[in-house]
Amino acid sequence: MTTDTTDGGQPAGQTDGPDGRGTTPDADTTHTDPQAAAASGDAVAAPAARPDSPAETTGSGGGPGPGTGTGTGRLAAGSTAGDPTGATRPDDTTDATGTTPPAPAPQKAASAPERATATAEEAAGGTWKAASTTAKKAAGGVAAGDSTEAGDDTDGDKAAGSEAAEGTKADAEKKDGAADPWSAFAPAPEPVPGRPRRAARTVGRLLVHEWTLAALAALALAAALTWPTLRYPLYTLPQDYWDPSLQAWQMAWSGHALRTEPGQLFHSNTFFPEAWSFAFSDMLLGYAPAGMIGTGPEAAVLRYNIIFVLAHALATFGAYVLARQLGAGRAGAAVAGVSYTYAPWLLAQAGHLHIVSNGGIPLALAMLARGHGWSLRHGYRPERRHTGWTHAGWLVAAWQLSLGFGIGLVFAYVLAGIVLVAAVTWFLRRYVLRPVKRPFGTRLLVADLIGGLTFAGVGVLLAIPFFKVAELHPNAERTLGDIGVYSPPAIGFLTAPPESRIWGALHEGARETLPWHPEMTLLPGFVLYALAAGGLFVSVWRLRHRLLLLAGVLVALVLAMGTRFFDGTFTYAPLFEHLPGWNGLRTPGRLMLWATLLLGLLAAGAVTAFSERVRELTAEGPAARPSPWLRAVALLPLLLVTVEGLNVTPHPVVPEQPVAMRTVDGPMLVLPSGQNLDQPVMLWTTSRFQDVVNGGSGFTPTQLDEVRRVTLAFPDRTSVDYLRVLGVRNVVLLRGQIVGTPWEVTVDAPVNQLGITREEIGDAVVFRL
Repeated sequence: MTTDTTDGGQPAGQTDGPDGRGTTPDADTTHTDPQAAAASGDAVAAPAARPDSPAETTGSGGGPGPGTGTGTGRLAAGSTAGDPTGATRPDDTTDATGTTPPAPAPQKAASAPERATATAEEAAGGTWKAASTTAKKAAGGVAAGDSTEAGDDTDGDKAAGSEAAEGTKADAEKKDGAADPWSAFAPAPEPVPGRPRRAARTVGRLLVHEWTLAALAALALAAALTWPTLRYPLYTLPQDYWDPSLQAWQMAWSGHALRTEPGQLFHSNTFFPEAWSFAFSDMLLGYAPAGMIGTGPEAAVLRYNIIFVLAHALATFGAYVLARQLGAGRAGAAVAGVSYTYAPWLLAQAGHLHIVSNGGIPLALAMLARGHGWSLRHGYRPERRHTGWTHAGWLVAAWQLSLGFGIGLVFAYVLAGIVLVAAVTWFLRRYVLRPVKRPFGTRLLVADLIGGLTFAGVGVLLAIPFFKVAELHPNAERTLGDIGVYSPPAIGFLTAPPESRIWGALHEGARETLPWHPEMTLLPGFVLYALAAGGLFVSVWRLRHRLLLLAGVLVALVLAMGTRFFDGTFTYAPLFEHLPGWNGLRTPGRLMLWATLLLGLLAAGAVTAFSERVRELTAEGPAARPSPWLRAVALLPLLLVTVEGLNVTPHPVVPEQPVAMRTVDGPMLVLPSGQNLDQPVMLWTTSRFQDVVNGGSGFTPTQLDEVRRVTLAFPDRTSVDYLRVLGVRNVVLLRGQIVGTPWEVTVDAPVNQLGITREEIGDAVVFRL
């Protein structure tokens, strides 16, 4: 490019120094050849400089100075000169907002050496740096330029004074990364939070996480729907004080044994002198850590009530998490959680903590599904696999099994079926159908192997005591005839227990037709039935999944009928006869738990589909959020399921511990003795855990039957000799319970000729043998 100048001017837009005190010639005294400019690819720019800023430049793309351009009449049009590519460089005359500062006033003309430098640079066709050096040498070594990384250069003349030196210094500072003085006008940087603040933020995010909110909601709902369990937690028990007293003792004994004599865990202080007596019923061994805290009946009752409420919360949370993992929305998952925990039929099981403690089942399934990257709605997604969740799922499953085989045995067989299906699927994907190398991943297979072996190991170790009991007590073995006593008819699936606040009184007539209504009133809820039926037609689940869920419900219902369904010939009987441990299940109606869970998942699919439709209608309408009416309708299923779970469960006061139970040593026998009378006695022993002959369980040992028969005439020679041979040292006779029994007459009979002594301790009479 050729620049024609007059009157000693320099190229248009040239400024000298960072303070903007350079010279800009008038438009009528500078001329540029347009054809040369086009050929060289130069654009023409209007001069613009910030007068008092060393960091500000004019709109130059690559000229020799901060504001190099061509002196033509196009200066007023705001063109750019110097960069063949036309690209804007970082030192363009724009501030942080992208606006161009006003141009400075015209300044004095440049010197002759500077004009020579500009002419040489333009003639070189853009290689301004070399040409500038040559021209400056030819001009007497005037003005050396210093370019920055962005292409800036400041021409100066030693004769021009300090301005050129200041410009060179400013560019050097920019090259060294000096701070932009305009940063003073930028917003202050956000301070880096300290460790306490970061910890507080982490805790805050945790507190508002969905799982935290779901757990807190489950706890609040459990406290409300089990009320008044926590009203007098030291003195009352839900439903009755028979089985709950037994289970309160079980938790206390396991904690005491593990703390003092772990080797005697399965040989408890009850049913003296029987061995393996702790395995006469489901042991609730998973609650042993809680049993290590506190001693005495009051602590045991408090512990039971707290665990009772927490078990309901865990069941709600577990079913909610499972439904969410499978792909349900929050409202649908909430329906699944509440219906699973507070189904009307479960209200009759309030006195059976080992049945109420079922939350580990859905929670373990949810963790295993999450670890394998699988959901019902989205299928198998390998990128979502996580071995940590797999390990956790197997551990939770093992913990659930440790609470008892009453529901844990069926859970173990369900897990075995899932593992079998997964193994077949892996084989097909690996070798047959579209072979995929390592379809599940080696780490996941190892996690499943370790977890499965852990679960199986826990099951085997817990089964050993039960096999010992079956070997020592053949009368503990159940027959199909025993199962028939507890097998419910089909009408039981539509009948609610008396503990149901909504349906209890209305179904009194139906309950009278049932042989044993506490185990035969199996209504999961009419609302749940309706929602599940709707889920067969409208759901977020695929059709085949809905049909599989329906098939699972029907299978569970058929098995829950026991021998009532065609005598169980092709349903319950084969399982009873061939599956290990199945003959230990006394009440087939408790299989209703699985039907309830599957019905809840069907309902969750329907509610989720409805909720998503509500959001679609909201998005289509003028409002940005759903109306209160739509929100209320979306929450109506959850409200109805919750209301149907309201109860009128009684909470009787636990019989007070006799003073003698805190002072008399064992082995001892407490009279009167019977199944329901002995269970509070077991609770009373939690102060000292002395050996007692008394005990209550799922079956009565032959020896305890014999003791009860022989001691009906106590104190007499026969009974005293029998008890001495047995090893009993003391007999406690409770005056408050002997009314109408033979002991009402014999309690004050002379005992001198029997070689025993009698002592009054509180309301009890203690006979020392």
